[in-house]
Amino acid sequence: MFLSAYHFDGDPTTLVRAYGRMQEGFPPDMFELHACVVTGSGITVFDGCPSREDFEGFSVSADFRSAVAAAGLPQPRIEPLGEVHFAVAGKTVLQ
Repeated sequence: MFLSAYHFDGDPTTLVRAYGRMQEGFPPDMFELHACVVTGSGITVFDGCPSREDFEGFSVSADFRSAVAAAGLPQPRIEPLGEVHFAVAGKTVLQ
C-alpha cells in the first residue's frame, strides 16, 4: 500500500464540510486506508492506494480533480509519502 497526503489550505470548518460532500460521491468500500486530519492551516487527507502506480494515476485523474472541484475544495498540494510498512486502525492491523 502506498500512502500519500492531500493538503487543502483554508478555513478548516469550510474544508471539512466540503470534504464530507466529496466523500458522499465515493462508494464507502472504496478506501483501504483513509483519514482526514484538521490542521492549523486547513485539512490534510491521508490516503492509501494499493500501489504507487495506482496513486500516480488517481492523483492526476480528471475524475479526482472533478470530484474536488464539485465538492467546493481547492486543488490540493499532493505529497507522495511512501510504502506503508505497518498501520493499525482500531482492531484492524495492516502490515
